Amino acid sequence: MFTVLTAVTGSTTPVVAQAPQAIVRHTENRIESTEQYVRQYFKDIPIMIQIAKCESHFRQLDADGNVHRGAIDPEDVGVMQINEHFQGDTAAKENYDIYTLEGNTAYARKLYEDQGTQPWNSSKACWGRFDAQSQELAVSK
Repeated sequence: MFTVLTAVTGSTTPVVAQAPQAIVRHTENRIESTEQYVRQYFKDIPIMIQIAKCESHFRQLDADGNVHRGAIDPEDVGVMQINEHFQGDTAAKENYDIYTLEGNTAYARKLYEDQGTQPWNSSKACWGRFDAQSQELAVSK
């Protein structure tokens, strides 16, 4: 069991992870998994949903309650695998806590707005096909 600070109420709520890939959040009387949160948060940028799936399999925390870290680079943290070495200081200076689900996704949105998908190019072999499909759909409309 671990505790999550909810953004809605500001209170701490004991939370039991149902699976290693999920943070279970109690928000406005509903339970929301990490994947549901990411899908809702990035509904306007669908490629970011695919990036989260490829980068972390929608994991912000591991089964032990610690922040999820990259297998190849342990400085990659959270659901969007924000790199501590390259982005940690900037994120902190701009008041993004990349160790929380909300801060990790918010900083990822900022990175996307500034640099597009470039920060996640190392996993493009996974999510790139979805990006190509979405671009094809946009062109055909």
